[in-house]
Amino acid sequence: MSAAVRLAGAHFPVAVVGGGQAGLSMSYCLRRRGVEHVVIEAHRVAHEWRERRWDTFCLVTPNWQCKLPGFPYRGDHPDGFMVRDEIVRYLEDYVAFFRPPLVEGVAVTRLRRAASGVFELSTSEGDFTTDQVVVATGPYHTPSVPRMAERLPEGIAQIHSSRYRHPAQLPDGAVLVVGTGQSGCQIAEDLHLAGRQVHLAVGSAPRVARFYRGRDCVAWLDDMGHYARSIDEFGDADAVRMRVNHYVTGRDGGRDIDLRAFARDGMRLYGRLTRIRGTALEFAADLKANLDHADAVAEGIKDAIDAYIAGQDIPAPRETRYVPVWEPAEQPGHLDLEAAGITSVVWSTGFRRDHRWVEIPVFDGRGYPMHRRGATSTPGLYFLGLPWQYSWGSGRFEAVGRDAEFLADHIDASRRTADVCGALTGAPAELAAALPIG
Repeated sequence: MSAAVRLAGAHFPVAVVGGGQAGLSMSYCLRRRGVEHVVIEAHRVAHEWRERRWDTFCLVTPNWQCKLPGFPYRGDHPDGFMVRDEIVRYLEDYVAFFRPPLVEGVAVTRLRRAASGVFELSTSEGDFTTDQVVVATGPYHTPSVPRMAERLPEGIAQIHSSRYRHPAQLPDGAVLVVGTGQSGCQIAEDLHLAGRQVHLAVGSAPRVARFYRGRDCVAWLDDMGHYARSIDEFGDADAVRMRVNHYVTGRDGGRDIDLRAFARDGMRLYGRLTRIRGTALEFAADLKANLDHADAVAEGIKDAIDAYIAGQDIPAPRETRYVPVWEPAEQPGHLDLEAAGITSVVWSTGFRRDHRWVEIPVFDGRGYPMHRRGATSTPGLYFLGLPWQYSWGSGRFEAVGRDAEFLADHIDASRRTADVCGALTGAPAELAAALPIG
C-alpha cells in the first residue's frame, strides 16, 4: 500500500475502485480538475495484463489506438501491436507520468450507501467513506467454466484461458480448446504453431480481416466513424453490449485468424460442445453454420469498406475477396478423448461479472449495472470501463479516456453543487430556492 495514503477512518471526496486503464484514466481526469481522490487497486497496476495473459499475447488493435488521457502511444511502431510486457510497461509508465494517489494491494470488499448519502467502503486495510465513487474494475471478474467440466475424467488437465501461459505448461498430448472468441482462437493458434495437435470446439463468434485494400481494417473503420458511434444509435443497445468480439490477431505484425486454414493444416474442428460423458464428448451440428457466419461478417465489413472507398473516391488498391480454403466434409458430433490422445482442455469460455460487493440497487436481472454513460440512478455512483459503456472503445485503450472525461465533468459539477449547497446552510430559504443548483 502507498505510504502516502491511509484508508482506515479517512474520508475522500472521490474514491476510484480499480487501478487498470479505466481507473488510471479517471484519476488523470480528476486531477486535471483539481478533484481530490484516491485510487484503490486490489493487486498491482496492470495485474490483469500481467497475470491473465499468455506469453505471446498481443493487442488486436493497432498501437495508435492507445490513447490514455494525456498519454497517447509515443513509440516507434504506431501500426504495430504491443505484446503483453509492452502493455504492462505502458501502464506502469502512465503511473510514473502523473503519479496518481494510488493504493495498491488493497481489496475493496463492500460498498454501501449510508442514510446520510455518504458512501461507506470496507477494505482489507480498514473502512473509509467517500462522497462519490467510481467502480472501474472492468467486466471480467470471475473465470467462467461450464459445469459440464466436472464430468471430465480426473486424468485430464483443465485450465481456464486466463491461466494459460504457453504450450509447455500442458502435459504432452493433444489439446482440446473450447470456445472461439479472441482468446480461444489465439490460444488454439499458439498451440498449433508449437506443433501440438489441437481440437477446437467452434462457437458463433464473428471474425474480421486484418488487412484489406492496403490498410488495417481498423484504420478503415476508424475513418468511417465506426468507433465513434454511440450506444444510443443502436435500437438493441442491450444486445450490442453483450456481443462477442471479432477474432483476429496482431501476432507477428498482424494477420487473419482463419479457422478453415487451421483445419486444412491439421487442426480438428467441431461445433459447440454440448455434452460430456466420461471420455465421450458430443458436439452440436453447427460447425459449418458457425464458420459460414464468421466469414459472412468479415465479408460484410469489406462490403462497407468498399462502399466508403467508392463514396470518398479514395485511390485504394483492389483486392480479391476471400475464398474458403476448407469445408467440413461432415458435422463431427462425437469425440473420444482417450482415442484422440487428448490430455488437456483449455476452457476459453469467458468471464462472469461479480459486483456482489456493491450493495446498492443499481443492477438489472443479469447483474449488469444500469447507467447512462456510466452514471447510475444513485447520485454519486459511477461505472467506468464497461464494454460499450458509450462507444465501441469504452472498455479499451481507444476511448476509455473519453468516458473518463465525461464522468470527471459530471463528478466535478456534482462536487461544486454540493459546495454551493453547503455554503447556503443557514441562508434565507428564498435565496437558496433561487439558485440553479438542481
